[in-house]
Amino acid sequence: MVTVRFYAGARAAAGVNEEGAEAATLAALLDHLAAEHHGRLAGVLPACSFLVDGIAWHDHEAPLPPGATIDVLPPFAGG
Repeated sequence: MVTVRFYAGARAAAGVNEEGAEAATLAALLDHLAAEHHGRLAGVLPACSFLVDGIAWHDHEAPLPPGATIDVLPPFAGG
């Protein structure tokens, strides 16, 4: 089980701030999230960055640590 936290546009598309999910890899998690939220996230997720326990996670096929926290970060504007 991992914890997924959504931010900004990803939170709006998901309709929740946080949820738990079962997934072995980030790729599997993203597929699950897109299906679970009826495709609303499908348009947002490709533009997002992902942190796993606070570390940028670029390898979508690498195993996720059990109990990890995954932050879903869409592009942010402003500065």
